[in-house]
Amino acid sequence: MTVRTFRLCSMAPARMAATMYATPAEGTLNFDANRGSRITQQAGRHQVQRANGWRRLIACLLLPYVSMMALPLSAQTSANRTLTLSATSHSGESQEMKRTLLPDMPSAAEEQSGSISGSVLDPSGAAIPGAEVTVTKLGESQGRTVVTAVDGRFAFNGIVPGSYVILVTATGFQSSTSSKFTVAPNQTQELPPLELSIATATTDIVVRPTDVIATQQIKAEEKQRLFGIIPDFYTSYAWDAAPLNTKQKFSLAARDSLDFTTWIGVSAGAGIQQARNSYPGFGQGAEGYAKRWGALFATGRTSDFLSRALFPSLFHQDPRYFYQGSGTKWSRTKHAVAYAFVARSDSGHLMPNYSYFLADVASGALSTVYYPASNRGAGLVFTTAAEGLGGRAAQNLVREFLVKHLTREVPGKGKPASIDGSR
Repeated sequence: MTVRTFRLCSMAPARMAATMYATPAEGTLNFDANRGSRITQQAGRHQVQRANGWRRLIACLLLPYVSMMALPLSAQTSANRTLTLSATSHSGESQEMKRTLLPDMPSAAEEQSGSISGSVLDPSGAAIPGAEVTVTKLGESQGRTVVTAVDGRFAFNGIVPGSYVILVTATGFQSSTSSKFTVAPNQTQELPPLELSIATATTDIVVRPTDVIATQQIKAEEKQRLFGIIPDFYTSYAWDAAPLNTKQKFSLAARDSLDFTTWIGVSAGAGIQQARNSYPGFGQGAEGYAKRWGALFATGRTSDFLSRALFPSLFHQDPRYFYQGSGTKWSRTKHAVAYAFVARSDSGHLMPNYSYFLADVASGALSTVYYPASNRGAGLVFTTAAEGLGGRAAQNLVREFLVKHLTREVPGKGKPASIDGSR
């Protein structure tokens, strides 16, 4: 359009005027019949030229205004044509162009979203940094979680209007849940300070009756056997073992006294006495062996039940030997020998071992009933008591230094090194 305009309007005004007003020469007009048609045609062309001249002049005058109006329309048409072609050939580039030309408009929910903020404090009012704050909309299972800053502050943005609750957790503090609150459209909800209480230390203590604990310890002691054969039921490797009640004292005495190894020991002891002709009043042969066997069995069993069940129940004493296992050898030796003369009371204190002493004397007195008359008397009683005391001291030394290393199923380690020797 611009090129045509310049061509049209570049004609000289004189030429345009000549074209508009040119007429045929007067000398050329005549009434010649042969030339009449040609003259008529010539006159018609001059009229057309004059009309075209006027049109060109009007067009030149109006064209600048039309061009100014057409340029914006042309630019818009060109842009629309470019967008249309781009959308047809390159959809990805078209989307980028649309996003560039027309930026994304926020949704209605985003325009109405609010925010939540607040702080987390301890009971003294100090800020708690690093606390986890979770906001959950009512009716939904998933929430959003943030961590409080150094000043204890937290904030949630882009909160859709609705009802919410907040859960706060922090190490060393009890968790806390806020009451329900509502966030309105475009509202900035500032919550009151959320205060956490100090977490209380919880310790589970299982309290069991003493006799139940003692029963469990007795079951463990009944598994203690030297070389896996010889019973060692009366050695407690648990220094703080629970005391035994009367029933448990008699039960343990019967379990030890009637163990199969007892029968073997009595049989071997009677054979040795027979060979040495101890207590000659019993005689020799099978009858003498049977008398010795019966006397030895009766003396041992009465001593066991009197020293480990009856008298300990009367005097509230514990019949067991408590393995020390720690300290110097001299302190362990004193401990072992002393336990032939002292015993631990049911309350845990040391006291004279009345049970063993009286049991030895009573057992010796009873032995006068079935031993030969030549061996009866006070000498037999005190000899039996002395043998009992000496035998227990020697037995305790073996328990302290040797038996533990040769015994299976040892449930304890004896006296802790941190405990003094008061017991």
